[in-house]
Amino acid sequence: MRSSAPAPRVITVVGPTAAGKSDLGVFLAQQLDGEVVNADSMQLYRGMDIGTAKLTLSERGNVPHHLLDIWDVTETASVAEYQRLARAEIDRLLAAGRTPVLVGGSGLYVKGAIDALEFPGTDPGVRARLEDELVERGSGALHARLTAADPEAGRAILPSNGRRIVRALEVIEITGKPFTANLPGNDAVYDTVQIGVDVARPELDERIALRVDRMWTAGLVDEVRALEAHGLREGRTASRALGYQQVLAALAQECTEDEARAETVRATKRFARRQDSWFRRDPRVHWLNGAAEHRGELPHQALALVARAVTA
Repeated sequence: MRSSAPAPRVITVVGPTAAGKSDLGVFLAQQLDGEVVNADSMQLYRGMDIGTAKLTLSERGNVPHHLLDIWDVTETASVAEYQRLARAEIDRLLAAGRTPVLVGGSGLYVKGAIDALEFPGTDPGVRARLEDELVERGSGALHARLTAADPEAGRAILPSNGRRIVRALEVIEITGKPFTANLPGNDAVYDTVQIGVDVARPELDERIALRVDRMWTAGLVDEVRALEAHGLREGRTASRALGYQQVLAALAQECTEDEARAETVRATKRFARRQDSWFRRDPRVHWLNGAAEHRGELPHQALALVARAVTA
């Protein structure tokens, strides 16, 4: 039975990978006459299904899902473009009297959709030069340069995160301002209730390991092999996705398939920690227990949270 309470303008369901966001998003959309808007950066790519844990049609519970499968694997991800697309979907749903339920763990994509956030432009020449330097000199050298130019950004970005380091240096060069001057605040452009799904680290780590095993069983290697034929290896963003990057290395005989699987588990656990840290910094996120023993209670707690937010 659907809730008779009016829904807030936008709901977000956020948190680390494998926490159970997708199923909760479907439930809330079903109860609140809503539709899901994807906020997982890698689920935007066509054909990247198994490795991104993209819900199948049957798992979507007859709820329309938007911003899935819209980019070719050769396209470079753009948060600014995602912002444009996401807000168009949100506005369209609101105009139709539907509740947008934004679901995903890509923190900057979520903020880009719901918060007042402007993205500095890009310069292909500057970006290409920095990308070349990243390959030649490594992320450590570029991180040292970033720290010298913008100490706060140097502290915020891991020395191993070459992609973010390159973007930060690009923004500094283009704008002449510190990268941190462009970091997002918490000024919302929509009335939003943000729900975080919290799972204790030991259980989440176990879920991640099981999920990776299921991905391998479901045919992740074959999926990557097929996407490689469509340019995955050349895709600056898609080729770095968790699981895909590791399988590509195995296909290139840079490691064994077992080593690729083990590294996928390790990398995903590290990524989940970064996701959790990102969302914890936002005081607007209401955290609910997503542990297995509370799985039956979580959907109704989330619905009650939405109802309280509406009547507050």
